Amino acid sequence: MQPIKTALLSYGMSGKVFHAPFIQLHHGFELAGAWERSKQTINSIYPTAKSYNSLESILTDDAIELVIVNTPTYTHYEYAKKSLLAGKHIVVEKAFTTTVEEAQELIDISLHTGKKIAVYQNRRWDSDFQSVKQIIQSGVLGSLCEVEIHFDRFNLQLSPKQHKEAPNAGAGIVKDLGPHLIDQALFLFGLPQAVFADIRITREESVVDDCFEILLYYPTYRVRLKAGYIVKEALPSFIVHGTGGSYLKPRADVQETLLLQGAIPNTTEWGIEPDNAKGILHAQKNGTFIKEMITAPNGNYYYFYDEVYNALTQNAPMPVTAEDGKNVIAVIEAAFKSSEEKKVITL
Repeated sequence: MQPIKTALLSYGMSGKVFHAPFIQLHHGFELAGAWERSKQTINSIYPTAKSYNSLESILTDDAIELVIVNTPTYTHYEYAKKSLLAGKHIVVEKAFTTTVEEAQELIDISLHTGKKIAVYQNRRWDSDFQSVKQIIQSGVLGSLCEVEIHFDRFNLQLSPKQHKEAPNAGAGIVKDLGPHLIDQALFLFGLPQAVFADIRITREESVVDDCFEILLYYPTYRVRLKAGYIVKEALPSFIVHGTGGSYLKPRADVQETLLLQGAIPNTTEWGIEPDNAKGILHAQKNGTFIKEMITAPNGNYYYFYDEVYNALTQNAPMPVTAEDGKNVIAVIEAAFKSSEEKKVITL
């Protein structure tokens, strides 16, 4: 079978770091090229890749089967819709769209055209999240009581990327970092019954939301999601409490750092956390509470694209479906409504 020819709609940071290296690594894909608006640089790294000068030049290239919509969030709906209608399968970065209505329309077009959609929620393949998932699924923590997931940073300066800081349908931390945390929660626990949220602007120069706390209500436990830019000394990024004990895990996945340094990913010795980033499990074993340090599995974004390949060639499920992406947006919409009205919103 011929490799799936794939094109990126941007060759900025996300294209260079999160997509191109793993597309290149996978034998089932061929990086056909990218839409480059100013500098033409992709060919210097990937000599066989083409620099396209417009979206239309990609969509009219019959050889391209898969389009990666890795542009600012407010463009996702427009570019994804055009790509589906042009007969391309698509991978869309988070947040999938800016509204549930847009997400549903893309799902309907996908069903009508027979073209598949995946949402790029790469943090499911972070080492730290893989560790938390393993601990929860093992049952060692007993019945869950409370879970916290944080994505905290300390940065008082605004991003130079205007699409993140200027008011638009995709701007703000809730639609930037929020989809990571919400997707992880929904992947582990499913849709909550209700949502309560506090969304704020905390940095002096910011005009878009830059801090949030979202509380997800489940029948017997709560999941708290937090992110902000004024956290100099962060708590563990994952805190899980249950009747059997607790698990605390720092955010320690090394992939983004390595990729930004130009490291080339592989399928074996990749995504290995440093020893000082192990999680702390304080739980009951054989009737006695003990503390032990837990080594996380390797993280590897390769497996996202491996599952996309299986979906396109063997009709397997997409690793993150359009429905998954729509559910994240449903929680985001409920969170904004909750914060504005200062009340719990039932889903």
